Amino acid sequence: MITARWYRALAGAAAMAFVLASPAALAQTNQLKQVDANVVGEQTVFTVDLQGPLAQKPADFTTQNPAKIAIDFFDTGFAAGRAQYDYSGKLLKSANVMQIGDRTRVVLNLSRSATYRTEVRGTQFVVLIDNVSQAAMTAAPTFAASPAPAAAANRPSVRNIDFRRGTDGAGRVVVDLSSRDSGINIAQQGQNLVVDFMGTTLPADLRRRFDVTDFGTPIQGMRATDANGSARLTIEPRGNWEYSSYQTDNQFVVEVRQVKDDPNKLIAGQGYRGERLSLNFQNIDIRSLLQVFADFTNLNIITSDTVQGNLTLRLKDVPWDQALQIVMDSKGLASRRNGNVLWVAPKAELATKEKLELEAQQQITELEPIRSQVYQLNYQRADDVRRMLLGQATTGGGAGGSAAAAPVGGAGGTMGATRMLSKRGSLTADPRTNQLFVSDVASKLEEVQIFLQKIDIPVRQVIIEARIVEASDTFSRNLGVKLGFASQRSGAGYGNTYTNVVSPITQDAKWDNGPALSLPAAAINGTNPASVAFSIFNAGAGRFLALELSALEADGKGKIISSPRVVTANNIKALIEQGTELPYQSATSSGATSIQFRKANLKLEVTPQITPEGNVLLDVDVNKDSVGIQTTAGFAIDTKHVQTQVLVENGGTVVIGGIYGQEESNNYNKVPFLGDLPIIGYLFKNNAKINNRTELLVFLTPRILNDNVSLK
Repeated sequence: MITARWYRALAGAAAMAFVLASPAALAQTNQLKQVDANVVGEQTVFTVDLQGPLAQKPADFTTQNPAKIAIDFFDTGFAAGRAQYDYSGKLLKSANVMQIGDRTRVVLNLSRSATYRTEVRGTQFVVLIDNVSQAAMTAAPTFAASPAPAAAANRPSVRNIDFRRGTDGAGRVVVDLSSRDSGINIAQQGQNLVVDFMGTTLPADLRRRFDVTDFGTPIQGMRATDANGSARLTIEPRGNWEYSSYQTDNQFVVEVRQVKDDPNKLIAGQGYRGERLSLNFQNIDIRSLLQVFADFTNLNIITSDTVQGNLTLRLKDVPWDQALQIVMDSKGLASRRNGNVLWVAPKAELATKEKLELEAQQQITELEPIRSQVYQLNYQRADDVRRMLLGQATTGGGAGGSAAAAPVGGAGGTMGATRMLSKRGSLTADPRTNQLFVSDVASKLEEVQIFLQKIDIPVRQVIIEARIVEASDTFSRNLGVKLGFASQRSGAGYGNTYTNVVSPITQDAKWDNGPALSLPAAAINGTNPASVAFSIFNAGAGRFLALELSALEADGKGKIISSPRVVTANNIKALIEQGTELPYQSATSSGATSIQFRKANLKLEVTPQITPEGNVLLDVDVNKDSVGIQTTAGFAIDTKHVQTQVLVENGGTVVIGGIYGQEESNNYNKVPFLGDLPIIGYLFKNNAKINNRTELLVFLTPRILNDNVSLK
């Protein structure tokens, strides 16, 4: 049968014939002779030698997944047509050179994305790639003096963030940068795709969430935030998706497209990215089958002598790495890869070899000489870090305590903690100078160095502002009446007087001049009602009618705004309060009385936690107490209390609680029957109406502080 390697050989020969026969290939004005790569200091120098000087600057672009740098040389040929160069470096893995029409493309395959720059040196084109990632440079501790404030203006920045829909329904996120030198790190975190632009500033007007649901792509939204002095773009795709990214000059593009499974494929697996191939063999020797994989992948495969047996298989359109895994699983084999060399052996044989290697490494560690190193800590306490390295629980709080040397034996730490030092290692913490003195083998000292670089960093800070709004709307209205009937009497001992005809005789047998009906309006808040009175007199009968009407209405609106705010470090509880302590008497066990105090305070207690997406998770406890009415035991305290946990985006405002209350009443005092008569019934009753409304709202706004921004 014709295997996949013959198809590839025929396709390569046809492409070569097309290139050599095409007129464009014959009209090349320049030729690419050779390429070379060397590591110089902290840079990888990739050199392209040309036959003559370049008439046009080559175009270059990068991709993030996989990490590649592509360079197109226009009007340039390549005598070999196509070639691959393996370097197996830590950063530069290999290079592919191929002629396509009238141009030649050079593709550099990297182990990770990296910053680079290009230079033209006569007939040479040089690519300078930084071996140290921008993230490592940012995380590494520095002992240099602080840069001038003007240096921040020279940092690259994000100019614009745009979103477009591709022809195949893919979502395209386009980020315009001020410089192509921005270090970019893209990684999948959960269901989101996070892009970090290292050392790149983000303008305030771009720090927001972009809702792109209406475009009909896998991307539902994006969120641009400032993450500790670097710009972060969180892309929120949904469903089964895959992404690719590339950079051209100052423009970085991320494409997210939906993954559609082909029903015609018999086998499909996620996580396999190899080139697809088809295999159909009957009773083939396993060694010969591994040779087919070696020819297809250009890998050097070493097979153990214990690998034996035959295999029958039929695989169609399967990634080669998945097909190889299926073959090895069927025969109980395993593989280990080192560069472009793949070693295949039975699983038990590989396990035995690795066990022997680990035992030998352990013996070397026990005999390796001990070295000592001093680490200066900037943000962590030395004693806390000592406990971490020994697998013990940290004490927390401020710095202090005495220096302590670690035991040489086991740590005896808490459950789940791991001792980082070897059995021979020891360390001492000096709280006065905040230094660690570590003695151990060289490999462990390197691990401690990496560990300290990750944890000895400034803690991010958050300012939390609470706004407590209390609004009240009160209304009261009282109506009342006094009604009297009087008659004139004359005679000895009375003179010209008027007496009440309804109740003419009192307890002391004297006439009462008071009203017959007294239902006046009540006072409101200590204010007496207004009144108006008039009398109707009948001179012939010597009688008159006295009527007094009283009324009072009160309408009030009030608003109290309290705004406590506090700044605290990430995951550190903060408390701020203001108020009054009220004394009260309490009985002791001996029967005597003592004076104690109770607080009527405005209090904000909060613990913030900054999430990787740039949001803030808050554990918050808000109290708004005030002095209430006075009782026989002392003053009462009116309390308003909210305790909750809430997730808020940076700079956003959320209402974490609210209480709405309404008091409505309408009271009547009246004379039976007479008070129910239409119209004139108002002369025999009074009315008190109350309609009070109160509302309490608690707002919360967290803001993450940048290191270069001070609180005003």
